[in-house]
Amino acid sequence: MTVHLYLSLVPEALIASMLDPEEFGVYYAVGTEKKSRGQAIFFEIDPAYRNDFFAIEEGVQRCVPHEDGAPKASIYISVYRVLEHISMDAIQALYLTTQDGRTLKLETSSDIPAPTSRLHLYQEIAPVSPLVCSTLDPVKFYDLIVRNPASLLTLPAICFVDLRLGELAEDPMGGAVGDLPYDNIDHLREVLASMKTKHTKMVDRTHSATLAYRTIKTGVYVGNKEKLLFFPMPTQEELKAHHYNWWRSARM
Repeated sequence: MTVHLYLSLVPEALIASMLDPEEFGVYYAVGTEKKSRGQAIFFEIDPAYRNDFFAIEEGVQRCVPHEDGAPKASIYISVYRVLEHISMDAIQALYLTTQDGRTLKLETSSDIPAPTSRLHLYQEIAPVSPLVCSTLDPVKFYDLIVRNPASLLTLPAICFVDLRLGELAEDPMGGAVGDLPYDNIDHLREVLASMKTKHTKMVDRTHSATLAYRTIKTGVYVGNKEKLLFFPMPTQEELKAHHYNWWRSARM
């Protein structure tokens, strides 16, 4: 049986598994005796990837079928500082799994869309998970956090998404909320309205890394000092037309 390598983001972990991505998504999201139910966000990593920081070879060797022949679902190789030690060149695809185990595959693209508004809302996923408002577009936000920090706060690598703001992007205090599901919307309005001189401002320092997939604006960004990868999110129309079951599950 083929052994896959997965980089889970919620929580952060490097895992060897005999399950293919769709099977792994079901296993990791729907729940087992060791894990409660919840969404899964993970990258598939080149199975040939090796880094001396991880005991990958040992993990792969331990990933063997059960006595009854069933595939081994998971061998945890590391749960510490995983993202920063993964080469961006080793990342093959991103998978977003809903709470009931529906999995959507996203591929990388070099076509990062141009910003359409001055204000942005970012949900960092790993290695930390604050909710942040910014006047910087996604590429400049990544650059500020990883490559050229303007403060003592810096990260060796980051994964984040940009979230929809709707009318709040242009009119923070008067814009209609519409279907935005964010908690404490009055606080969010105030933070957005205060973005006059600062490039970034925290909305929630300890925000949950899980997110409502339907709020993703352009896609998922992951990068270190060497490279930034972009995984575009299909439009709502594309999801309904080609991934209807996932789209319906993600809106529940």
